Amino acid sequence: MYSSLLTSLLALTTVETAVAASQCTARPPFLNKLAQDNGKLWFGTAADIPGTAEQTDTQYLKILTNNKYFGEMTPANMMKFMYTEPEQNVFNFTGGDYFLDLAEKNGLRVRCHNLVWNSQLSDWVTSRNWTAPELTAVMKNHIYNLVGHFGGRCYSWDVVNEALAGDGSFSSSIWYDTIGSEYFFLAYQFAQEAVEQTGADIKLYYNDYGIESPGVKTTAAYNLVKELQSRKIKIDGVGLESHFEVGGTPSVAAQVAAKQGYIALGVDVVVTELDVRFVQAPFYTAAGEATQAQNYYDSVASCMKVGPGCIGVTVWDFVDKYSWVPSSFPGQGGATIYNDTFQRKPAFYAIGEALTGAPCTVC
Repeated sequence: MYSSLLTSLLALTTVETAVAASQCTARPPFLNKLAQDNGKLWFGTAADIPGTAEQTDTQYLKILTNNKYFGEMTPANMMKFMYTEPEQNVFNFTGGDYFLDLAEKNGLRVRCHNLVWNSQLSDWVTSRNWTAPELTAVMKNHIYNLVGHFGGRCYSWDVVNEALAGDGSFSSSIWYDTIGSEYFFLAYQFAQEAVEQTGADIKLYYNDYGIESPGVKTTAAYNLVKELQSRKIKIDGVGLESHFEVGGTPSVAAQVAAKQGYIALGVDVVVTELDVRFVQAPFYTAAGEATQAQNYYDSVASCMKVGPGCIGVTVWDFVDKYSWVPSSFPGQGGATIYNDTFQRKPAFYAIGEALTGAPCTVC
């Protein structure tokens, strides 16, 4: 459990909570610095840049590009298929290059996201019937071109994103429905070949949700790692998306157990898309934010408890103003660590405490 500081804020209004939290330290905890000081590679965030209001929001950019707060950036959209290959074999790297330029200018690493997924595909991929060899060639060409272009500027690639259904079977997708389960292993084979051609040290990850605590889907993810390893195909880590609901987040023990299972297979784990959403309004009450803070604490603490095998934590954007949640889950929201007006929530300070194991008064 985290300290009683945030619990003591329950009787305060939302504004009073923000003020009291800001007074708990002479300056707000520098989350990335705390993560790195305590053995992690980063505390990071996703950002949907360029092409959205984030690109020109000076308040947003001031926080995003402060590498004491964030040491890693994940492109929320700009490296996905529909943006990078809008027409067959016609590539557009402008958005991805812009994102990488911004990250590098400010000393942030980038997890490149993603190469093969069922969503956000270009129309030319989904609008025709392919044979398995034809679509396999499309996939290979896409992977080779993206990995080759961005090269070692990417710390890692999410090679396949969200391949599994809740029961642990492969989800229906144009890739699976056309090529079969072999598409998954071919994607990693092609990514490994492409990485070798660059000569760079680029990590290859599998990324999914619902694999953060023990269960059939998590076991299926373990088995995918084992199968890749048995074929001697490169797999360096697994990304645990960690999109949770307030009051419904897996316990620390459950998250630790799942992470230890991946680490035992010899791969890294990283929390890749952490947010904790309210399933209904109001989003900004002291009681609700205290529960949310505990949920954030539990997720970050689980990464700390398993040691260096969990390399870091990334939140899926950091301010409610730009969260993906309201558009994807109508009526839900309040999922990030800053509210709509860029005030730090109790969750922000709970993360600092999870990273250090000490109350935020000494962060």
